[in-house]
Amino acid sequence: MRALDGKVAIVTGASSGIGRASAKLFAHEGAKVIVAARRAAELDAVVDEITRARGQAVALAGDVKDEAFAGALVELALERFGRLDVAFNNAGALGPMAPTPAIDVREWEDTLRTNLTSAFLLAKYQIPAMQRQGRGSIVFTSTFVGHTVGFPNLAAYAASKAGLLGLTQALAVELGAHGIRVNALMPGGTDTPMGRIFANSPEALDHVRRLHAMKRIASPDEIAQSALYLASDASSFTTGTALLVDGGISIHRG
Repeated sequence: MRALDGKVAIVTGASSGIGRASAKLFAHEGAKVIVAARRAAELDAVVDEITRARGQAVALAGDVKDEAFAGALVELALERFGRLDVAFNNAGALGPMAPTPAIDVREWEDTLRTNLTSAFLLAKYQIPAMQRQGRGSIVFTSTFVGHTVGFPNLAAYAASKAGLLGLTQALAVELGAHGIRVNALMPGGTDTPMGRIFANSPEALDHVRRLHAMKRIASPDEIAQSALYLASDASSFTTGTALLVDGGISIHRG
């Protein structure tokens, strides 16, 4: 039996990077997947890959900052597949890379809305669907940045992603008696479009690699395996946790 046989999963930020890899892996492991992101063409390509591999997926393009979109994703899951078991709320943005005095408040607020408020909105609509069936797994993508390691010029990103940890813990306590688990995934450096914005030169990429105890960065597929663990019943007694999947960057001081 596959890890997600019979389950229905929403994956946001699914057009590229960790979200794309996770959507494909979830489908391979038996889930019917609703993939979400802003770019419709890229989402359609993901659905095509999944269906060609004999999986089931449907796409809905939209902005996770929009509350109506959060509701529409759950409605689509229920209409097409009749239930919702897993939500991997992975969409996010790096935000402004600048000294804090140079950050415009509108950039700050947009980053918080993309990374933190969107997670609240998505969960707001996902929770009732999971409560009706008495079980579910919600996973947020946070980061080690601002938690175990600080970086300059990333205040909005660090603050918004750290806020996800508080949301994770609050929801885990609130929903535990309903059979709904809530966890955060905390990747290290990963070869994604966002990661390439941060490490935007060979020298910067080499520096990021050397920060990790493993002296390399992850592939999106590696992070997807940990998302699968939190999504599946393999983690059935795990809730309220922040799972570091960071190649040792949080403990490396060499």
